[in-house]
Amino acid sequence: MRRGNGGGFTLIELLVVMAVIALLLSIAAPRYFHHVHRSKEAVLKENLLVMRDALDKFHGDRGKYPETLSDLVTLRYLRAVPVDPITDSPETWIIVPPPVGMSAAVGGIGAVYDIRSGSTETGSDGTRYDSW
Repeated sequence: MRRGNGGGFTLIELLVVMAVIALLLSIAAPRYFHHVHRSKEAVLKENLLVMRDALDKFHGDRGKYPETLSDLVTLRYLRAVPVDPITDSPETWIIVPPPVGMSAAVGGIGAVYDIRSGSTETGSDGTRYDSW
């Protein structure tokens, strides 16, 4: 008959449980990180769509493009400058100026014709984020 504490686990039992947990994590973790990456790409596409729509509305209302992204917020075309989900910052957006041949309206052309991500990483489709 055994004496002492009989309610505990043996070292072998603990190692088996840890191995099973490690196996499950090795299967689930890559899928989780892949889905996080895909969701960031979806948010980036949506943020670019919203900001480009605001730029077009600004141009349609005022006949020129804004000088800065903060003009879109100041004049209430956006509530706030969205965060670039890839770089995790609202300050890293790349501002694309109007094409050289674009004619100037009465108040000038403006400086923000288009917007791109500030990340140089490559997306899941094989293109760089700063080309979206």
